Amino acid sequence: MSSPKSSFYLPGGLPAPVAEPDGLSAPYWAGLRQERLVVQRCSRCGTWQFGPEWICHRCHAFDPEWVEVAPQGRIFSWERVWHPSHAALREHGPYLAVLVELPHAGGVRMIGNLLGDPLRAVTVGAEVAGVFEHHCDSDPPYSLLQWSLR
Repeated sequence: MSSPKSSFYLPGGLPAPVAEPDGLSAPYWAGLRQERLVVQRCSRCGTWQFGPEWICHRCHAFDPEWVEVAPQGRIFSWERVWHPSHAALREHGPYLAVLVELPHAGGVRMIGNLLGDPLRAVTVGAEVAGVFEHHCDSDPPYSLLQWSLR
């Protein structure tokens, strides 16, 4: 069942995120649709990495595996975004973009939105939990991982 559009953090009109034509990030997007966060880990040397790559950043082995990790982390950095990066965001601001460090995935970092009051104080090191936002009525359907303070 899809959420009403008013419950989405960002407004409609943004491009739907899809995997590249070669399918590199397809497991990541499929995981989000199933409310699972998956991150690449090299099966040879154990190095974690994000964003997705065909080879390990450390040992250069091919085809790192996708491993499910807890959607929990800490704010490593953040920015209050006042200027729209897309026309659909022109009347939607400010919003908070956070760089989240995932301790359960070797400390890799990923960018996302911090839900809630965009004018509140944000603290580096604050713990956050992932929130899966499903856009079932979109074509194609997709899901996003947003972040919420714990």
